[in-house]
Amino acid sequence: MVKSGDLASKRKAKNEMEDLEAVNLAADWADISQGLRKDLGHQLHSQWIKPIQVGKIDAESGTLDLFLPTEFSANWVKDRFADRLSLAWKIARSEVRKVNISVHPGRRQVADLRLHGDGRRPANDSDTSMMAIGADTLGDQGFTSSVGLDASLSFAAFVTGEANILAFNAAQRMAATEKPQFSPLYLKAATGQGKTHLLHAIGHTFLKTHTRSRIFYCSAERFMVEFVQALKANRMIEFKARLRSFDLLLVDDIQFIIGKASAQEELLYTIDALLNEGKRLVFAADRAPQALDGVEPRLLSRLSMGLVADIQPADIELRKKILHSKLSKFAPLAVPEDVIEFLARTITRNVRELVGGLNKLIAYAQLTGQEVSLQLAEEQLTDILSANRRRITIDEIQRTVCQFYRIDRSEMSSKRRARAVVRPRQVAMYLSKVLTPRSYPEIGRKFGGRDHSTVIHAVRLIEDLRERDADMDGDVRSLLRQLES
Repeated sequence: MVKSGDLASKRKAKNEMEDLEAVNLAADWADISQGLRKDLGHQLHSQWIKPIQVGKIDAESGTLDLFLPTEFSANWVKDRFADRLSLAWKIARSEVRKVNISVHPGRRQVADLRLHGDGRRPANDSDTSMMAIGADTLGDQGFTSSVGLDASLSFAAFVTGEANILAFNAAQRMAATEKPQFSPLYLKAATGQGKTHLLHAIGHTFLKTHTRSRIFYCSAERFMVEFVQALKANRMIEFKARLRSFDLLLVDDIQFIIGKASAQEELLYTIDALLNEGKRLVFAADRAPQALDGVEPRLLSRLSMGLVADIQPADIELRKKILHSKLSKFAPLAVPEDVIEFLARTITRNVRELVGGLNKLIAYAQLTGQEVSLQLAEEQLTDILSANRRRITIDEIQRTVCQFYRIDRSEMSSKRRARAVVRPRQVAMYLSKVLTPRSYPEIGRKFGGRDHSTVIHAVRLIEDLRERDADMDGDVRSLLRQLES
């Protein structure tokens, strides 16, 4: 026979455990509710989140009951916030596997459970079956961010051309006072082509046109690090609230978030939250959204839903334009035009490397007191030049020129002197000297054993014709683009 004292002791122990569990749930809900208030704003939070009452966790199924006072409000919250509430509770308590949102049987209203500063429940509050934490019980901690923008990376310092004008105009529109027609903006470019420059420029201009706004700039790698740190420290609510409180979100190198399921899910919810509030988002990557392997389909659709602006590799004209723009800060140091032409034609992999080569050359000239010359460039930029040179052969040049002018390949070595044959042959000799390291005698031998003086004459003639004849200059430019692509 069980003694009444033992039953009372067990009942008391059970009540104490339930009481403790209720207090712990209340503390977790306080954190979650605080994050949602910062995420959704005071009005939405007060109308839909504040009335939520937290029930018990079913130990077997891992289901946590959340109750609302009416069927309408329960359905509304379920449709719009079920995923967020489920994620928040799973992060806060590992035993929660599912969140069930419904109307409490009998729609019974219960007294609010309010927490003291140390998280304890008031001693005179005896109802532990469910609890509601009002928004007014939560602290209003603010979050700050180190923007980390480079002052030199502005729109004014960005040199435009055919390869990047779409991305440039889209970036300016994203930073303008009026609301952009598209969001998010996705900048796609290979390394060193200017996507990071545009991200910083958007940030600078947005701060000028929206003086009371808050922006957040980070790489996807930093996003991952902060996400993991917040997860380990059980500070996900603060992380989420901080991330979703910004007016402009700039994320670079988004390709590095590939395969991180939990981080992708958090980024997805952040994108949805910011877009719903009319916030602006800009992402940058080295590949198009569709080429991001291992990205959750819903996130992929969000990244693609705005404008995808492609920055193409800079052509030679844009590369020269960029070099000239950089020279202004080195005035009155003189850099001959043939050096600019040489750098623009040789360093083709990316703009960052091109500017780095110019800076290195000018720094060496200033430190040694030498004049900048073509010879100095070839001597001091050996590593950069060799890394950029694509091995274009004279055979490749001859084949491309013959296709362009629609003549037979044999004419490159023939003795025919008809103008329709001679001019293409001279163009091929000129290109062979510009695009290959071959000497004049070596080039002559590839053109039917011609003397080196013939090659020199052809090179000088085409150089002169390019200055006087727009058609000839256009032909050579087209051939250069074909051969360098």
